[in-house]
Amino acid sequence: MKVRSIFLLLVFLLAACSSAPETSQPETNATSAPVVDATEAATEVVSATTKEATTPRPTLAPDEWKSLPIVPTVSDAMKEVYKRGLEMGNDPNAFSKVGDCQTNTGFYLVDFDHEDWYSLGEEYAYLQDTIDYYEGSYSRTSLAMRDGYNVAAILTALRADPKQCEKGENPIQCEFRLHNPSIAIISLETNFNDRPADDYGKYMRQIIEYSLEQGVVPILATKGDNLEGDDSINAEIADIAMEYDIPLWNLWAALQPLPNQGHDTDLNDGFHLSFSRNFFDQPKNMLSGWPWRNLTALQALDAVREGLNQ
Repeated sequence: MKVRSIFLLLVFLLAACSSAPETSQPETNATSAPVVDATEAATEVVSATTKEATTPRPTLAPDEWKSLPIVPTVSDAMKEVYKRGLEMGNDPNAFSKVGDCQTNTGFYLVDFDHEDWYSLGEEYAYLQDTIDYYEGSYSRTSLAMRDGYNVAAILTALRADPKQCEKGENPIQCEFRLHNPSIAIISLETNFNDRPADDYGKYMRQIIEYSLEQGVVPILATKGDNLEGDDSINAEIADIAMEYDIPLWNLWAALQPLPNQGHDTDLNDGFHLSFSRNFFDQPKNMLSGWPWRNLTALQALDAVREGLNQ
């Protein structure tokens, strides 16, 4: 009965995630909330957090993002953002999840708030300190994640929860006000109506700039799929991480050695990850995509926590 229950839960969540995507998001909707102006915020935030803001950053060569580390490092600029956020009253023991259906699921990070739902084994036992440090954030239902969300929806007041959010707030503003995080893990997939990577980047930059303005350190994730066909979204994500000197969690690289690159072979849609429970000391489980997404997310969070508190 337990196996059947897990299977039914899996089917339900996959169905929710694979439901019809949002209709087109007009740019007027995406900016209807008091979103930070991209040009002004870029100048103010980067200047405030980087001593050498005028120094051009190196650009990535084509496909260089594929070889970037899975687990990020922390820049001095982000240490300053974190410090400023704590002075603003951000909670050092809280992080927020920002994302779509692959974030708004019981498969993603939730297990780490339940002692018997995961196993680190000896190899990953060091991660327990970080699990304890952010207790409560793993299973929390973020106001900045929902099935069908994309980069534009995160910035759209009409997409915010009317029961919990104030009038005019967009989802990320609402989430940051209510949860008061010091870190945000941002993972948004391709669900953007086949619009080009430049459009994705335009909205993602606004998300990053708002986070930095609020003293919240963003951890930006590459995605596991290549539904757009040319890897342009992941290339854009990596460029943004380089541009703002923010931590990049290269999930794509973690999935490549797995069977079918960590994607479900039954659905065979190149998007949904293959499922196993988060028992990291069980080799069979570690052939699936979901344990690696959770493990590397936790490793990224651990590395950022350690780096910010050095």
